Amino acid sequence: MKTADLKLLEEKTAQAVRFIACNMESSCKQALEKARNAEDCPTARFALDVMCENADIAASKGYPVCQDTGMAVVFLQVGRELKLDGDIYRAVNAGVRRGYQMLRKSVLDPVTRVNTGDNTPAVIHTQIIEGDKIRVEIMLKGFGSENMSKVYMLNPAQGLEEAKRLIVESVAQAGSNPCPPVIVGVGLGGTLEKACELSKHALFRKLGSANPDPQLNELEKYLLDEINKLGIGAQGFGGKTTALGVFIEKYPTHISSLPVAVNMLCHCSRATSFEI
Repeated sequence: MKTADLKLLEEKTAQAVRFIACNMESSCKQALEKARNAEDCPTARFALDVMCENADIAASKGYPVCQDTGMAVVFLQVGRELKLDGDIYRAVNAGVRRGYQMLRKSVLDPVTRVNTGDNTPAVIHTQIIEGDKIRVEIMLKGFGSENMSKVYMLNPAQGLEEAKRLIVESVAQAGSNPCPPVIVGVGLGGTLEKACELSKHALFRKLGSANPDPQLNELEKYLLDEINKLGIGAQGFGGKTTALGVFIEKYPTHISSLPVAVNMLCHCSRATSFEI
């Protein structure tokens, strides 16, 4: 049985944190440039120009692309045929700690408000899969957008139409707070915590990709169109683009409920994945 290289996991996690802190995810940068080129509103175009310029400077000079260097969110897929000779969570957090050495530390105790000093612990979601590999998806999640999250526990009679209305309303209520144009992650089904997990994981999708579920793909297109009709635009200055994309994941739920979670990213997606 293959033994997991937890030192390698730590090292690659540290490298990933350092890289994504300074480099906007490529499909996100391309979507911003596309939005800028299509924008007619002068103030919104100016805001999009600044966003694109900021991303270029950060990448070229190795500066954080946002002053809110966020909190690390990690999705781990661990092969069942892999032997773990050590603590996989300790390895991930050690990597996060090393990656954040030159970045702003924003993680603290929720009661005492005392900073942990190293931006750990990360929020880690784990799944056991077939094989002998570890797949890691990691995101640095800023809280200007995180604070705009919503969760709704609907009853079946309210149905999908009410869910759609509430998703659009969530973006409308957020306004300029999450630094639009936003990327919207939606979790449908499961339980309260499962819907929230789905909405966060959905944000790892690349902009421009199609949902493999035809119904969800059409729903994503509908919601993106409705959200962009809101006219909030880049940084709240109006214009055509309030959202760069809407991504949905679903899970079976109980007959008496329809959980709906909405989790937003700002205009800057800082995410990557790797496998060991």
